[in-house]
Amino acid sequence: MALFNLMKHSIGTEKEAQEPPKQAIFVQQSSKAGLLVTNELGKALRDCKAKVDRISRDCRMKNRKFRDLEFDLEYDSRRCLHGLGGNNEIYLPSDVQRVTEIFDSPQFFVDGVSFAYPVGGDISNSWFVSALATVARKRGLIKRLCVARDEQVGVYGFIFFKDSAWVTVIIDDLLYTCIPKFEALSPLEKQLYHDNKQFYNTHARKGTKSLYFAKSATQGETWVPLIEKAYAKLYGSYAALVGGDASEAIEDLTGGVSTFIPTRDIFDTDRFWNEELLKVNIDRLFGCTYEALSGVRSGNWSSQVHGLVGNYSYSVVRAAEVNGKRFVVVRGPASGQTGWTGPWSDGSKEWTKEWAELLPEIGHVLGEDGQFVMEYKDFLNCWDTFDKTLLFDDSWVMSSQWLHVATRPLPAWTFGNVSFTFSLSQSTHAVIVLSQIDDRSFYEISGRSSWELDFVLFKAGKKQVVTESFPNQDYARSVNVEVDLEAGDYIVHVSGF
Repeated sequence: MALFNLMKHSIGTEKEAQEPPKQAIFVQQSSKAGLLVTNELGKALRDCKAKVDRISRDCRMKNRKFRDLEFDLEYDSRRCLHGLGGNNEIYLPSDVQRVTEIFDSPQFFVDGVSFAYPVGGDISNSWFVSALATVARKRGLIKRLCVARDEQVGVYGFIFFKDSAWVTVIIDDLLYTCIPKFEALSPLEKQLYHDNKQFYNTHARKGTKSLYFAKSATQGETWVPLIEKAYAKLYGSYAALVGGDASEAIEDLTGGVSTFIPTRDIFDTDRFWNEELLKVNIDRLFGCTYEALSGVRSGNWSSQVHGLVGNYSYSVVRAAEVNGKRFVVVRGPASGQTGWTGPWSDGSKEWTKEWAELLPEIGHVLGEDGQFVMEYKDFLNCWDTFDKTLLFDDSWVMSSQWLHVATRPLPAWTFGNVSFTFSLSQSTHAVIVLSQIDDRSFYEISGRSSWELDFVLFKAGKKQVVTESFPNQDYARSVNVEVDLEAGDYIVHVSGF
């Protein structure tokens, strides 16, 4: 059994030892949320800036632009695209170009951080694109993740919160594009451009439309494809980003803790409104979704609920109570989609002159791309689940530990096989998290076993359970509980199956 500096308990698989789950306790002292502040955060920020500065100086001395040999899209394309699953080559970009070749006047951010919804590319990572859009609504968060850059040299430094620690990722500005070189065109295709290579390069191979993967809806803005590239490098390849939960990506981007909330499990909707939704984009982020409708009975496999698309993650922008009514402002999963077509949608009969005058209080502009308003009752009725990510700041204290545990006999563990203790010197508000190492990087070789986690909390010397973790989505990487605790010693008993 190996003990690490982050408190985690490993859930076994068919292997001798499985990736360890983590246990982390966050103690609240005040609220002004942003990135989770740990000892590693300051170090990661300093290291990231120092690496970018060193690379920038070296490249300028050599009169060279930066090329990231660890993640070289041009000369190591197969690994960067497909990673460990390299035999299943499903992504076929046409070329690799630098940002300065793709855009005449590239800007990392346009007007700060553009709220225009990021656009997904030729990869099933709408979960990550949705997470970017949600995090971008919290002012200042994206800028803190994008620590340092030299756009002329083409070097960019980012930080992510992975497996309980802040890590630095450095990339160059080479990106995959979907427009081939002129020489790769067929004779008929060349005729469309009058056999003029310069005209083709100037018009066809320029701009956001030429990017193969994610892009900003704002022309010339580059942070979206670059942070996506950094995230792909973090997990080993672009293919590693296929499929996932937006809430887990938000955790990676912020260090926050996400909770899965089935709508029909909400006990007191008034309390949910006052204690949860009214704090959106203050100390928490919210996403919402519903499971796509089956077309077996209706024959319609693209059914929507009043314009809402199933299996897509929408972002909650704001909650506001105005003139006796409760409204939720929501942003859709893609730019250009108006989304909700029910009551209080743009152009609906509810928007009388009197209500239109109250739009600033609601926090909405009619016709704003991808954004819409729902009354609270409709908001609860239309969505199956909510994903809440609680954000932290330097007023929280984190204690955590990694632990490897040998495999237990199948079919399952029971509570008590793995446990750990912690002590509180005073009463506090705490968040306890148990999770496994994210296997996204090595999913192709991680075996056939998956584990679900659970835990119960006892106060030392007491037989009655204080609380237990809330159920999460199937095979989620973590479970957690938020609870007020008295001073004293506590025992967490872990279960996995």
